[in-house]
Parts: sequence; structure tokens; C-alpha cells
Amino acid sequence: MQAINERYLISPFLVFFLVHSMQVGVGVLGFQRIIAKSAGYDSWIGIIVAGIVVHIILWMMYKILEKSDGDIFKVHRDTFGKWLGSILSLAVIFYFLFMCVIVLRTYIEVLQVWLFPEFNTWVFSIFILILCYYIITGGFRTVTGISFFSVVLPFYLIFSVVFPLQFSEFRSLLPIFNHSVPQLLQATKDMTLSIIGFEILFVFYPFIKEPNKSKKWAHFGNLYTTIFYLIFGLTALVYYSESQLEKQIWATLSMWKIVEMPFVERFEYIGIASWLLVILPNLALTLWASSRGMKRIFSLKQKSVLLVFLVVVLLANVYFDTRQSINTMNESMAQMGFYFVYVYIPLLFIITTILHKVRKKV
Repeated sequence: MQAINERYLISPFLVFFLVHSMQVGVGVLGFQRIIAKSAGYDSWIGIIVAGIVVHIILWMMYKILEKSDGDIFKVHRDTFGKWLGSILSLAVIFYFLFMCVIVLRTYIEVLQVWLFPEFNTWVFSIFILILCYYIITGGFRTVTGISFFSVVLPFYLIFSVVFPLQFSEFRSLLPIFNHSVPQLLQATKDMTLSIIGFEILFVFYPFIKEPNKSKKWAHFGNLYTTIFYLIFGLTALVYYSESQLEKQIWATLSMWKIVEMPFVERFEYIGIASWLLVILPNLALTLWASSRGMKRIFSLKQKSVLLVFLVVVLLANVYFDTRQSINTMNESMAQMGFYFVYVYIPLLFIITTILHKVRKKV
């Protein structure tokens, strides 16, 4: 693999923002109802378990990448050969592209439900995708900068949980461990769609200056994500009853409705608008990773591929225009994320470890 010019590399600590910004997206606005279906008031335990499992997966990912000294596309080629490796790499490209479609379409649905019912999907999609094109063509350092600001600027939203707490019933959480282990594991699985995204490390790993020093920052990023979800998850569990939470598709947004300030009446409008900055790195990073993959596999010009992918995302967003189709997309992404993160990565870790030992002996 050709070495990347040092001026395009990023500092190790910025991996914290890349990992966290990819894990936090539209899922924060309504994940509570999904996990509460499986484990009720114990579903917060599933958040912690999911965070711990991601730490283990991150450790495996770094081991895989260190052995190959490259990205996932080089790992596939070295491990499975040219043809099978290319097929697996194309699957990874589709995975990130599909993730981009889901993030953008789900956010537009939030806008249409909460703000503008007659909001035109394709007009907003065009403006956002043009912005993504501008960010990505600025280089990976520009994409990283957007990820940094997406974590720092909307940080104030975390303090919004203070308002629902005054109407909360903390005794609802007792008794703890009131659900079976399979139910808790199901809640952990239900967190998949919300917590995935960190696997994009597979693509930007070669852009990290001294990648060995970035390990702790990747784990810190995931730890911060786990705490972030835990705060919003616990707040919803003590604020709503189980029957109420079952009906709240966007539990976080519903909690924002009770926020009262002297200078703003509808805080959820501010929250939704601010969330655009949160999802922007989701879109930019997934588009960058998928177009980067086509460049790595087929030696195509990344800007040209990016334009094609932007059109694909636009058409997909216009096509999926009903609540049922959007929900089906989210369920499909959750299944794909589960198998990719919890099945394929450990399997790839085992295969690369065995091959590395065999080649070392030879």
C-alpha cells in the first residue's frame, strides 16, 4: 500500500472524535423505546454490556489492522486473495453507503414529523449532499474537523436531561436484574443500530499518525458514547412508565418538549436543528469511506465515484418515503450491523491471527 503523505495524517487524539461522532446519530432520539421492549426498566444494563462488547471489538480491530499495516481493503486482499477479497470489500462499501442513506432519511423523517409536515425530501437531500461533497473534497482532515465540531458544539444538549428529572420516579428502576439474561442480551442486541459506526476505523486507520497511540482514544470515544447513551436511556426510563415508553417513537424529543426557558418556548426545535451538526459527520464519513473503498479496489478517481454515490443516496432517499419503508431500512441496517460487528469482525480476527502465525513460521 502506498504511504500516505504526512500532511494528510491526523493526530491520534482525534480518533476520539471520529469514533464518538460515528456512534452518535439519529439513534439517540428514539433508542429507548426499542431496548425497553426487551428488558423494560433493566434495559440500561444492555447499554453498558453493548459498550463493553464494543471495547472488545475495537481491540480486535486494532489487532487485525496492525497485522496488515493497512486498511480493511488491504486486509481482505491479503487474507482472501484478489477476487474474494474484492467481493468482501464491495460488501463493506455497500454497508457504509447504506448507513449514509439511513442516517439522512431518518433525520429528514424527524424534520417532517416534528417541524415541517410538507417538507420536500429531495430538496433538503440535495443541499445536505452538496455540503457533504464540499467537506469530503477538502480531504480527510476536513472531515475530521467536522467530526470534532459535531462533538464540541452540540455538547450543551446533554444538560437538557435536567428538566425531565424533576418529574421522574427513580424507584421505577428497582428491583434491578428483574429480567432474564436472554432478555438483557436482546436489549444489548437492540442497541446495535445506535452504537455501530465505529467500524469505520477499518478505513481511516492509515490516516492516523502513530496509530498505536490512538488505541486509548478510540476506547475513550466508545466510553464517552456509552455514558452518553446511558444518561439519555436512564432519564427516559425514570421519566416514562413502561406503557408510555412503548408509545414514544422519539422519546428524547418528547422529553425536550417539557424544557422551559425564558428565551425559548419550543426547545425541541433547537435540539432538532442542532442535531444536523451531529449527523453531518455520519454522512461525510460514510460517503468518504465508501468512495475511498472504490478508489482502493478499482483505482478509480475518488471525486468521480463520490458524485455517483451522492446521486445514489439522493435517489434512495426519495424512494423510501413511508414510515414502514424507513422502519424496514432501519431494521435491515441493524441486522447487517449486528452480523458485521459481532460475527464477521471476530471471525476475521481469528482468521488473520491464524494466518499471521502460519506465515511467521514459514
